[in-house]
Amino acid sequence: MSKTVLYMSMSVDGFIAGPNVAAGNGLGDKGQRLHEWLLPDADAEHRKGGHLAGVNRDVMDEALATGAVVVGRRTFELADGWGGDHHDGVPIFVLSRHQPDPKRQWPGVSYVSDITAAMRMAKDAAGDKDVLVHGARTAQLALAAGVLDELQIHLIPVLLGQGELLFEDMPPDHIELELLRAMDGPGVAHLRYHVRTAD
Repeated sequence: MSKTVLYMSMSVDGFIAGPNVAAGNGLGDKGQRLHEWLLPDADAEHRKGGHLAGVNRDVMDEALATGAVVVGRRTFELADGWGGDHHDGVPIFVLSRHQPDPKRQWPGVSYVSDITAAMRMAKDAAGDKDVLVHGARTAQLALAAGVLDELQIHLIPVLLGQGELLFEDMPPDHIELELLRAMDGPGVAHLRYHVRTAD
């Protein structure tokens, strides 16, 4: 059965980007450190993960086997929409209160204003594959709505000290997680958690 899974690289102190995130600096100052396990440089081969091996390769293959993507608009725009193709042309659902500029629309990209609707549409589109979720705010909204099934955290052994936190300004709700898997790869610990629903 399809699951919605947040995939996020994060420092030990909880940051997913450095300070000064902006167009052209999507990971913030020194934020690229969080993706060195995956993107040691910017050429096309490395963006596809062709250089990876072992555990890191397995984790990347798992992410690329997902059948749809749900992403916040800010994250989508900072990534320049991945050119309208996140991986293998899977449908992309962008969480946004506003429709895009008609000149910047791609086939396979839909804008949805409600997190529950976006997750439902993505699951329908993904069939029996998982849905890859991107973006801190999107993750927070999905957790609050009870529509995020799992968190895949790629924990990087660094303390950034400042930047953008994954769970900043969360409501004081108590959310229990169950560790499903912990794997060590070069430069990263891959932690996969199930989000427990309230009984």
